[in-house]
Amino acid sequence: MLTKAELQRLRSLRDKKNREALGLFVVEGEKVVGELLAAKFPFAEIYATPGWTGARTHEISAAEMARASHFPTPSNILAVGKISRGTLAPGALDRGLTLALDGVQDAGNVGTLLRIADWFAFDRVVLSPDCADLFHQKTINASMGSFARVRAFTADLPAVFATTKTPILGCDLVGDDVHALPPLRDAIVVVGSEGHGLSAAVHPCVTRYVTIPRHGGGESLNVATAAAIVCDNLRRTQN
Repeated sequence: MLTKAELQRLRSLRDKKNREALGLFVVEGEKVVGELLAAKFPFAEIYATPGWTGARTHEISAAEMARASHFPTPSNILAVGKISRGTLAPGALDRGLTLALDGVQDAGNVGTLLRIADWFAFDRVVLSPDCADLFHQKTINASMGSFARVRAFTADLPAVFATTKTPILGCDLVGDDVHALPPLRDAIVVVGSEGHGLSAAVHPCVTRYVTIPRHGGGESLNVATAAAIVCDNLRRTQN
């Protein structure tokens, strides 16, 4: 049985301040936990009801899961991972492809952007400190397992951009046609926040603005959709 202290700890991980204080995060749901286990993510604890057929460290009842769950409709599985943050090595952005997130506020979008980076085999994702939490459950769920495969870092973007000569492509409503990109083996694609685009601090770092030609009446594209199109075009130029 779950003790009162265990239950309080699991429930407290809903809040970022508690995740940071304890160095732990929660991910819940058979599909996403299964994806992360398949990617060899080293969970510290796995709480499961008898309805879950996979690995577990604690078996609990459906009633206990309902009390511990972060969702209105609990699943059969709730896993706890340890927060681990890597540090960008000097010169890391000089080689390969980087997707940089400048103030992306929605956790679902951050997770989808991790998934996009995984799909296009980008070497890393760099998040500005004001992005949605990398360890938010919505982020991890939206990444569909890419959370375990993509190397993600949090860093001050203008500071790390200042140390590289790699082309920095800023996604914007005004810029060069993304379909006319030249072949680039090394590049940084930076996308801005959903409501305001690229921040004032990042604008001076951009070496080339790119845009996706609009053929209809839509005001703008979702940040993840735009990133996917730019990443696809960057990859196609390498073929």
